[in-house]
Amino acid sequence: MGGGLTVVPISAAEHLAFVRAQRSVSFLQTPAWARVKTEWRGESLGWYDGRQLVGAGLVLHRPVPRLERFTLAYLPEGPVIDWTGEIDVWLDPLAACLKAQGAFAIRLGPPVRTDTWSAAQVKEGIADPGIKRLTDLSGQRADPVGARVTGRLRDAGWLPQSPENGFGVGHPQFKYEIPLAGKTEDELLGGMNQLWRRNIKKAAKAGVEVTVGGDLQVFHDLYVHTAERDHFTPRPLRYFETMFAALNAEDPERIRLYLARHQGDVVAATILVRVGVHAWYSYGASSTRKREVRGSNACQWAMIRDSLAAGCDVYDLRGITPTLDPDDPHAGLIQFKVGTGGQAVRYVGEWDLPLRPMVYRAFDLYIKRRGR
Repeated sequence: MGGGLTVVPISAAEHLAFVRAQRSVSFLQTPAWARVKTEWRGESLGWYDGRQLVGAGLVLHRPVPRLERFTLAYLPEGPVIDWTGEIDVWLDPLAACLKAQGAFAIRLGPPVRTDTWSAAQVKEGIADPGIKRLTDLSGQRADPVGARVTGRLRDAGWLPQSPENGFGVGHPQFKYEIPLAGKTEDELLGGMNQLWRRNIKKAAKAGVEVTVGGDLQVFHDLYVHTAERDHFTPRPLRYFETMFAALNAEDPERIRLYLARHQGDVVAATILVRVGVHAWYSYGASSTRKREVRGSNACQWAMIRDSLAAGCDVYDLRGITPTLDPDDPHAGLIQFKVGTGGQAVRYVGEWDLPLRPMVYRAFDLYIKRRGR
């Protein structure tokens, strides 16, 4: 990279062409995602080595209350650059470009792993009363690239933002993933625990049918019901309509709705997103009635099979917290996901680079006051 890299705005079409040339990119780094996040201003940036586009990122700009001249520039699960070498050559021109545009800080989440734990290791940890967190487990597979990226970010003045419990304002640092590459359906079923296999069989025996596509209103009604039961704040129907319209316009295979029915009743619903060889379980909803017919397991198995058939390398169950403490209310999440086989993964997490320290401090104070 003789004369160094330059970072400039690129069109959505150029950005999408770059995304399509990669094996996989987070759906949060596709140009379409800017149209989903309507409360942010989206922008595609490209890294050029001479005349060649060698990297790309979706930047979401958010103004700060009472400081509208300045924005937080956020690159969720990005940017899409070569993280394996010197990262300063990529991030320095990004900082210069965004500072010139009025950003007071950059927040990014490198799509780089630091550690991987097998399902067997996670199960051992859950069974051991002396182990409270994933990070207490020994024998995980460490990724040298992740360790190097973490060290370089810290040395360059970036500040880690991922909280101890794994869930914060941004995207989760700990995830649960099922590797699909080179596997058959039978091998994937064999990797699941007895309960998961039994529930998948139970759903089939009860006559649960899973269909792809359908009315988003049906999904949303069930999702609101789930939110009331499980005590979380649901997103409005409009959000999902925007999400489906934006992602489908970019690629008709990008996002799919799965509905599980039992004797005409919708008992579970899930949303799958796919970019290249990576598939994500994005949203799920289930009925409190007829839980015994295991509609949620039927939906998951349909999405896993379809992801395998589409040639995906990874089926991503998204966020978990690192707790293995059975008394922690979040422990159920990892116990549910570990039943699929798969593996727990820690990523580098989200990091901030203050570009205007005074404004950044004011923003930090504002966020803390708001109770995050």
